Parts: sequence; C-alpha cells; structure tokens
Amino acid sequence: MNGAAERSRLPFARPNVLDLAPLYEVLRREAPITPVTTPAGDPAWLVTRFDEVRELLGDKRLCRSHPEPERASRITTAAVQEGPSGDYATEEADHTRMRRLLTPAFSAKRMVMLSDHVRHLVDGCVDRLQAERDAAPDGVVDLHAGLAFPVPVAVICRLLGAPESDREYFASLSGRMADYAIGDEAERARDEFNDYMTTLAEAKRARPGEDVISDLVRAQSADADFDYAEMIRLCVGLLFAGHETTVNRIGLGTLFLLTRPGQWRALTADPAGRVNATVEEIMRLGAPGDLGLLRYAHTDVDVAGVTIRSGDAVILSVNSANRDAAVYTDAETFDPDRPERGHLGFGHGSHFCIGASLARTELRIVFAALAERLPGLRLAKDVDELKVRTTLTGGVSELPVTW
Repeated sequence: MNGAAERSRLPFARPNVLDLAPLYEVLRREAPITPVTTPAGDPAWLVTRFDEVRELLGDKRLCRSHPEPERASRITTAAVQEGPSGDYATEEADHTRMRRLLTPAFSAKRMVMLSDHVRHLVDGCVDRLQAERDAAPDGVVDLHAGLAFPVPVAVICRLLGAPESDREYFASLSGRMADYAIGDEAERARDEFNDYMTTLAEAKRARPGEDVISDLVRAQSADADFDYAEMIRLCVGLLFAGHETTVNRIGLGTLFLLTRPGQWRALTADPAGRVNATVEEIMRLGAPGDLGLLRYAHTDVDVAGVTIRSGDAVILSVNSANRDAAVYTDAETFDPDRPERGHLGFGHGSHFCIGASLARTELRIVFAALAERLPGLRLAKDVDELKVRTTLTGGVSELPVTW
C-alpha cells in the first residue's frame, strides 16, 4: 500500500464520548481517503467523507474476506474485528444465504408483533428504576444497568431463543470479545462464546423452538453447503450485535438529549410526534466506537483519486460520514428537526443492517417511555466524568441519572 511517510494511528483521541476527534473534519476536507496505522499496528485506508463511505459500502469489490488471510492487516486485538472473516471463495453466496434465512425473523411485521413485549420490558425497567431512586440516599440510579442493558438483552434473547438467565454471562463475553485493550483475553472470550453457542445450538437440535437459533440449526442440517462452524459464528454474531449496539445507542441517545435540555423538553412535550425523528438523529450522531467498518479490497479500486490495491484493508468511518458538513446542515448539532433525513447508521447496500427494524422498534419505545414517564430526567454526573468503554462499539459503562 502506498501512503504517507507518517501515518496517523487509530483510534484518534476524542474530546468525550459524544464528540469525534477534530482530525476527522480535517480529513474529510483535505484527505477523505488516507493511509492510517491500525491499533494493531498494520496499514489500512481510512475513509471519512459521506459520499465515498456510502459508495464503498455498496461496492461489492470490498468484502469482509481476504484472498490471503494470513497476510491481511489486522485492525485490533478485539476478537470481533481483528481481521478478515468468511471464506474468500464463498463469501457472497454465504451472505446471500444468511440474508435469506434471517430476513423473515427481522421483518417489520415481526417487529410490530414484538412491540408489546418491548413496551412491557421497558415499563418494568422504569418501575424498578423509580423504586431504586426512591430508596437511594442520593436519589441517583444507573440508567445503563437498569434499562439500557437489560431491555436489548431480553429482546434479543427472546428473538434468538437464548436463555435470558444467561444474560450477565454472555454480556461479559461480549464485552471482553470487543475489548481491544485486553489482547489475548479477547480471543479466549470469543472461544468461550463459541463453546456456549455450540451447547445452545445442540440443545435446540434436540428440542427446537420457534426462534432464530432453532431455524438456523434446521437450515444447517438441511444444507450441505452451510458449514456448522459458520452457523455457530453467525449465532454468536447475532447475539453480540443484537444487544451490544442498541445498548450503546440508548446510552448515547440519552446523553445527547439530556445535555441539550431544549431537545429533551421538546420530546417530553410530544413523545409520539417527535420520537421517530429523534431516534434517527441518535442513529446519525450516535454511531458507537472509534474506528469503523472493516473491509478488504478483492481487486484494485479507484476512488476519489486514490487507488486501493487488491488485499488492502479499508476502514469505513460511518461516524465521520454522518457528520459531513457537505451533506448535513450544522452537521455536529443534534437536531431531530433537520431537513436531511438520510444517514449511514445502519450501513448501505447489500450489507444494510438486517436488524434495523428491531433497533428502531426498541429505541422508539425506550425514548417515548422515558419522555412520558420521567420528564424530569437529568444527568447526575458530567459527561466528561463518565466511564467510557474501550471496545469496538464504544459507549459508556454507566449512566447515573435522577429526576
């Protein structure tokens, strides 16, 4: 890979959990595709501008697999995004099969059916938070532990068929797996998660249910081309992504709203009318993590005056793209009333997030309920004082609030 004599090293230092590093704005303007060094110490291209990120998200020449995996740049030591995944020869067919299998489970119709369950979960969490606040000497409770974490976990457990009683265990595995600060421990967590999911899959084979893991086990048994190890990786990925990103969006969305009292008051005044636009703005600005989506070029790709060579690693910064001033008015401002509605928070093209309907359903119900039931909600600690997670998905590990 050709590049500058000195590469910027990821992740860039950011002022706080809500704001990106100022360097992203400079790169969007001056070098939207630039060579960087990954946290693992390898070379990659970082793409920061909306147009190029959107274009490359839909470019089938950029894939998750690599023609020579042993030579591929590694991005981090986190086991969920350390390097290439999938088989170079069969990736497209595998992806098509996955979408075909999972689309019915994550359909908008299925999400409507789940809505009552989500509302019941959210109302129960708010009831418990109110009781905890009343009992707390300082009146402070942790919204992360009391709502942002348990609701997405319970929802994905129900959808996939994982025991909710195991939530603390696999949440711990998820956190360790995505942590790029703990080295080999992340790989051990991934192996343990694979073992957990293998045991669960075999239990579903013996006693199938009406859930996604049972569906995948049946499909794998009936399809000789559907590799067993691939199925296990897919189940792990669904359980991980199905709660991890939504947990963080609830936390980040709450921070955006409570640090902008005018927007919070507007939502509490009209929860039903404003919650959809509020959630989309959270999705635009609240993309978790400090890196981006990892891809590898399968052929040479010319874009924005740069030639990305076959085999090069490419990091697509959705965070940066969603704050591109060439696309969004006052791009850094949290504004649900903005005229621009599109964003890349769920990706684009054939890899558009299959769980988008699920995430939107959960976030809309959560923020409408908070606005309706806890209109006096406020932070009990400054944003700069919050504990930030050193994981690929980022976010905070605490959210002390009161009302």
